[in-house]
Amino acid sequence: MTPKTLVEEWVRLFNEGNAQALGQLYAEDAINHQVANSPLKGKKAIINSFETEFATAKMTCIVEHIFEDGDWAILEWKDPLGLRGCGFFQVSEGKIVFQRGYWDKLSFLRVHNLPLPTT
Repeated sequence: MTPKTLVEEWVRLFNEGNAQALGQLYAEDAINHQVANSPLKGKKAIINSFETEFATAKMTCIVEHIFEDGDWAILEWKDPLGLRGCGFFQVSEGKIVFQRGYWDKLSFLRVHNLPLPTT
């Protein structure tokens, strides 16, 4: 599976809210670093995070662009609530080994009526 194809599948599973299937796209020792949060290390931590996030907020990823460069795919996205962001996915042997995402956490919390940080 090419990096672009893998990210297209990632988006489909993300939009289904399927944390378990989404987790299977990651290597056992993958790192997912959403820059607004601490990096997650390992498939189990990534799955647990998706389960928590899907239980907390209804999220939809609308693809604006997916670019591929070697073993990397770059996803530019928006959602129906006006949020925007981008993600970088490094793929090796058909699995995501590294992911980094950029998005505005404060705006996310506000549009989902979630508690704002106090510090």
